[in-house]
Amino acid sequence: MTTRITSTLKGLFLGWIARLWLSTLRVRFVASTAYELAARDPNRAPWVYCFFHGTQFSLLAWRRPRATSVMVSHSRDGEMQAKALAVQGMSIVRGSSSRGGARALVSLVKAMRGGHDAAFAVDGPRGPYGVVKAGALAAAQKAGGALVPLGVACSHAFTFEKAWDKFLLPWPFSRVFVVAGDPLPGATTCAELEAAIRKKSRDASKLNTLGRSASNPEEAYFSPSGGQETNE
Repeated sequence: MTTRITSTLKGLFLGWIARLWLSTLRVRFVASTAYELAARDPNRAPWVYCFFHGTQFSLLAWRRPRATSVMVSHSRDGEMQAKALAVQGMSIVRGSSSRGGARALVSLVKAMRGGHDAAFAVDGPRGPYGVVKAGALAAAQKAGGALVPLGVACSHAFTFEKAWDKFLLPWPFSRVFVVAGDPLPGATTCAELEAAIRKKSRDASKLNTLGRSASNPEEAYFSPSGGQETNE
């Protein structure tokens, strides 16, 4: 009991520190036309936001269009993480692929059918980095939803190179580019989803590079000379 209370208090403390940190970030959101059109539909199917580990902290600074549920493990670290994420406005479902995963997936799908979107670091919980697992696809299929690939880049950040997930910590007041691709059907394969996330990650990196020399990197990127890839 004491350990759980300690984890809860630590999670709340870290959550409010993170919230203050995130409030300083300047988020630039860029999306495909298909995403923008679907986002305006109040009756659209639920989405599963898909990204690689390491970028999740930066993504918390982005305002999502709907309430979003995430799956967090039952471990002691998971207890802290759950409280910290709740401070950021996320809805928490407890479980992981190694413990309580099936029950957690049922709860997550129920939340999605009730109007929530979901968010998945698709190469987890233990990697390898950048290799998509089936959890996000299963959630989308069971909830009748779609998969939205996300890419992230930061103007100034520290990357924990020795960590398996290459965790990206943006410095306060830095600019964060979040790029969303076309919503993909639940029947998408792991390989196809992985390719889509990698493409959006490249797009975010290109926007970040342009942002160092252009006052409006989005306009420069989508200009004929911007060298952008076509939307998926």
